[in-house]
Amino acid sequence: MKLVIVESPSKAKTIGKYLGQGYRVLASGGHVCDLPEKRLGIDVENQFEPEYVISDDKQRVIANLKSTLKNSEKVYLATDPDREGEAISWHLQNVLSLPDDEIRIEFNEISKKAVQNALTKPRKINRSLVDAQQARRVLDRIVGYKISPVISRKIKKGLSAGRVQSAALRMVVDREREIRAFKPEEYWTLHALFKGKQSFKALFTDVDGKKFKIPNKAALDKLLSQIDGKQYVVDEVKRSVQKVMPMPPFTTSTLQQDATTKFSMSAPQVMQIAQQLYEGFEIEGEGHVALVTYIRTDSVRVADDAVWAAKNHIVSHYGAEFYPKFPNKFAVKAEAQDAHEAIRPISLEKDPESLKSKLSKNHYLVYKLIYDRFVASQMAPAQYDTLKVHLNALGDSHKFGFKVQGRTLKFAGFTAAYADFRTHSNEDDGEESTLLPSLNEGDVLDFKEVKYEQKFTKPPQRYTESSLIKAMEENGIGRPSTYASIISVIAKRAYTEKEGKNLKATELGETVCDAIVKYFPDIMDLKFTAKMEKELDEVEEGRKWQDLIGSFYPGFIGEVKRAYNDGSSTEKKAEEVSNVKCDKCGAMMVVKEGRYGKFLACPNYPSCKNILSVDVEEVVGTCPICGKNVVKKHSKAGKLFYGCTGYPSCKFASWDIPAPHLCPNCKNTMIVKKSRGKTKYVCTSCKYEEEK
Repeated sequence: MKLVIVESPSKAKTIGKYLGQGYRVLASGGHVCDLPEKRLGIDVENQFEPEYVISDDKQRVIANLKSTLKNSEKVYLATDPDREGEAISWHLQNVLSLPDDEIRIEFNEISKKAVQNALTKPRKINRSLVDAQQARRVLDRIVGYKISPVISRKIKKGLSAGRVQSAALRMVVDREREIRAFKPEEYWTLHALFKGKQSFKALFTDVDGKKFKIPNKAALDKLLSQIDGKQYVVDEVKRSVQKVMPMPPFTTSTLQQDATTKFSMSAPQVMQIAQQLYEGFEIEGEGHVALVTYIRTDSVRVADDAVWAAKNHIVSHYGAEFYPKFPNKFAVKAEAQDAHEAIRPISLEKDPESLKSKLSKNHYLVYKLIYDRFVASQMAPAQYDTLKVHLNALGDSHKFGFKVQGRTLKFAGFTAAYADFRTHSNEDDGEESTLLPSLNEGDVLDFKEVKYEQKFTKPPQRYTESSLIKAMEENGIGRPSTYASIISVIAKRAYTEKEGKNLKATELGETVCDAIVKYFPDIMDLKFTAKMEKELDEVEEGRKWQDLIGSFYPGFIGEVKRAYNDGSSTEKKAEEVSNVKCDKCGAMMVVKEGRYGKFLACPNYPSCKNILSVDVEEVVGTCPICGKNVVKKHSKAGKLFYGCTGYPSCKFASWDIPAPHLCPNCKNTMIVKKSRGKTKYVCTSCKYEEEK
């Protein structure tokens, strides 16, 4: 009997089905060894030698593997095809006393063909890959072990920090401060409705051929008086055919970005579902099946056999005209490791619709997203007929220009497979329209009416999980396998919180960020963090990992010593008084910061020890049913809603901030709506409105 060791039980079941008799497939359950929990576990005086111990929860796993080995003629280590997987295989080799032979196999997809092919090409464990993982683990242990006590001492007990997570936190904090510092600037937009062979709307854009932004109402009024009663001539018409190329198939980053945006899933949720699609699971009528290739990748490369399979699928399902003259090739980013191909379905014969009734909703959505994106990536470009028109006022010393642009679909191309794909014009001016008016140069037009609107420049948006992952990737922070865990960690530490889909830095998060910036500026420098990622890649290519740690450690440990010698601590802020009364003594409760985040406490402590949960920290309105406070709450899934503090006797809850009374017409809930500086109460049922 031959023994194959993989990481997860689900993966073991899928591979066991493919190999059949003569093989035993067992799972290690991930890492079997790690650094000790309660001490540094790194000999900084002896080339940073790590001390690995068998995890307590893996003692039984190791015993079972050793027992099975006694009756096995051959063993193969088939852990995941990345740095972590290579390190797990190395630890298994050491713990099980396996020879330094060709016992390592890997595959990019869990299919019968891929697994059987891997068994014909075993290799030795790649020590450079192991060293790259080991360097990251040692580096992160040193940083986390040394920084956490500093910020706990300077701010409050129980805090912790990490190398890459701290850099990501700084991005969120910096964005929050940009938003607070932002001062909106007024501007106005002006549209004209022109009448000719057909009516169309155009946007005012320029004066004498130069872009002109209308800064205020006075400038608008002057402009309106100048264009009043004028006729307009079409002085430029550009018609063209625009080709839009398909997006490449998914990488780990782009999959998380797309899925979190479209399905309101968290990044960890997306990765959990994708991991199950990769490892395989029970599907009614199909058995234990894996559906997609390896899901931790930064490459858009596609295997040749998958390219030809896609061609056959596209030609047979859509027609030969939907396949490009030559297969699509996508540029791989210079910083990409390119160890594995892009994420794609293992077999195009398993189309999402045939599995819809057999998969959970979320598994179906993510699988369909991967499937459709891959098929579309191999298809011909979409084509659009485009029109750009410029008009100028006649008979004036100044020329006042308007623009309109639009396009209509000429050939669907890849959009036939990826129907919800949205392409955007690169133009930053001109009215976008899907209606293409029939216009020619020299046409003279009148306009029926003008419409104008006051607007204000907007601050940058808070990060969503999707946009933070994109920003981390662009800044070289983390790797495909770590994006989701980074976001999860800073949220669990209460350094960030969610407002709808947006990530917001908490007061604690900002305080921690400031402390690390003060004492460990390199750790919080995005360029420094990105440089460390590149140096870890160099270890994978053969650089000694001890040299990397050795070049980092002296400067870092000097910062640690200076931080301890600095006697200052974070200044304690004056207590913030809430608008919630203590229901035991009547005092106004104050906001406190605990290990698990904010809570409300009675200021008369210790005579009154009343505390309330964070849910009642922010009062947003009055309950229209019972008159008690309405506060921010979060569902078990983390979604923000507004609920009455009188629960459970009053069960009022709403996704929107409620008005303080019911609708006078139909007695249903009214909600608060804000628009252009005005606040209205709008009924959720009959749409009755009243100004606040």
